[in-house]
Amino acid sequence: MSDEGLSAPGHGYRKGPVLLRGDQIPKTTSDQRLLSRAGSADWVHGDPWRVMRIQSEFVEGFGALAEVGPAVSVFGSARVPVDHPDYALGREVARLLVEAGYAVITGGGPGIMEAANQGAYEAGGLSVGLGIELPFEQGMNDYVDLGVNFRYFFARKTMFVKYSEGFVVMPGGFGTFDELFEALTLVQTHKVISFPIVLVGRDYWQGLIDWVGSAVLDRGMISAADLELLKVVDTAREAVDVVLERGAQLRAEEEAAAAETARAQQAAWESARDAAR
Repeated sequence: MSDEGLSAPGHGYRKGPVLLRGDQIPKTTSDQRLLSRAGSADWVHGDPWRVMRIQSEFVEGFGALAEVGPAVSVFGSARVPVDHPDYALGREVARLLVEAGYAVITGGGPGIMEAANQGAYEAGGLSVGLGIELPFEQGMNDYVDLGVNFRYFFARKTMFVKYSEGFVVMPGGFGTFDELFEALTLVQTHKVISFPIVLVGRDYWQGLIDWVGSAVLDRGMISAADLELLKVVDTAREAVDVVLERGAQLRAEEEAAAAETARAQQAAWESARDAAR
């Protein structure tokens, strides 16, 4: 028998990890509320129920993307028309990434996201879209092979970071800035491995780089080394070359770390063997 809800003078009412006392103690037990047919359906919109929805988004995302393999995320504006040069550039970036052995992950929407998915699809690679629920319906573009829709931005961002080995950032607005600085902060604070972040389009991004390298750096808000976390290029080929160069460095570092771990384990085993003799 569960002791949830048992109360005693001076001890209060225990509801899982939550302690309630005085007027906070409910008049009914959790089981009574669960089994009761009375009342409205408002409970499905409450915060505790949202926790389950959040959990399900992570479970579904992890399950859907677990076997994607090496992948790179491409960010950019949803407002770019099909005949815009940035659209063609997004397609080329994705095509080159696929030819280099990567899957391509986007936000699954129109504009540059669609361009990158189209480029990956046409190159015969895996085209992934991570959609988001918005007041204005965007929908998943037609070039997505594997699509996952999310209610919550933070769950979606986790998938971008967990399953990407680099970010290629095309011209975009607030949403693109948000994704860019989220990735940049995680790399700067060593919350993730230092994967490459490439800004494509010097004419678009140079003003931001100049501001960060002057006003932000001059006030001591960042260090000079932080500026090296961003690479600005003009062509698709340059963007993919940055990803490949950093990817090779990371693989070499991982192999060296694995070799060092193996050597340490072997030394520990030999030491234990010698001590047992």
